[in-house]
Amino acid sequence: MTIEHVLAVVPVSDIERASGWYEALFGRPADNRPMTTLVEWQVVTGGWVQVGHDPDRAGSGLLNLAVDDLPAARDELAGRGLEPGEIQPVNKGVDLSPLSDPDGNTITLIGNFRVNY
Repeated sequence: MTIEHVLAVVPVSDIERASGWYEALFGRPADNRPMTTLVEWQVVTGGWVQVGHDPDRAGSGLLNLAVDDLPAARDELAGRGLEPGEIQPVNKGVDLSPLSDPDGNTITLIGNFRVNY
């Protein structure tokens, strides 16, 4: 089996409200809207975030995004009206900054991520 893309799915209760929030998160409109209940952003080559209408699961999603400069990413998101949390050092030099979408799904920005520890 050859995997060509990885898609992370975030369940939301209101696709229009969520679409606007994720546009602010990613700094641009969605790349695809394959159906009325789903919007998609390609965030890296072969890596996508899908935001889908699923009221029963809304608020239970976890999405981790490794960024190149965590303090700058926090400032950029705050400038777009989002509220990233304080930077929390966790282990082996890795830092985290959580934020929540309108449904309570947790998006965690990761600073100093490495493939090997």
